[in-house]
Amino acid sequence: MKRVPMTKEGYERLKEELEHLLRVERPRNIKDIEEARAHGDLSENAEYHAAKEKQSFIEGRIRELQAKLAQAEIIDTSRMNHGRVVFGARVKVYDADADEEKTFLLVGPDEADASNGKISVTSPVGRALVGKEVGDAVTIKAPGRTFEYEILEISFE
Repeated sequence: MKRVPMTKEGYERLKEELEHLLRVERPRNIKDIEEARAHGDLSENAEYHAAKEKQSFIEGRIRELQAKLAQAEIIDTSRMNHGRVVFGARVKVYDADADEEKTFLLVGPDEADASNGKISVTSPVGRALVGKEVGDAVTIKAPGRTFEYEILEISFE
């Protein structure tokens, strides 16, 4: 089984979502199905069909979360202190084209959230940054554009 790197925080978030689905959403949905069934003819019962569709979504998400948690390899970033960019690093870069500084946190693919500066180590930007040091220049080729960053700072939380 392929292990997927994940921060402790990311693991806990997925675990909390799973627990919420199992303890709150699933029982609520079962109750909704029972109530809709009590209304009679199921073939024309929109509430019943909506509840069954939601049940399918909930069960699918539960299986997905269970698989992600089973494959997770929790990386403790609190004890890391490298001079190079690795998983869990917070990297401050200078984007010369945009004339601005950006900060990225390198996380696992299941935790990535680009709008909050969390990028996957498997993304093009993440792969380009891994192994680099402060002062290194990084060129990332993306469709339609090439990014050039200079690494200003590497830190670990």
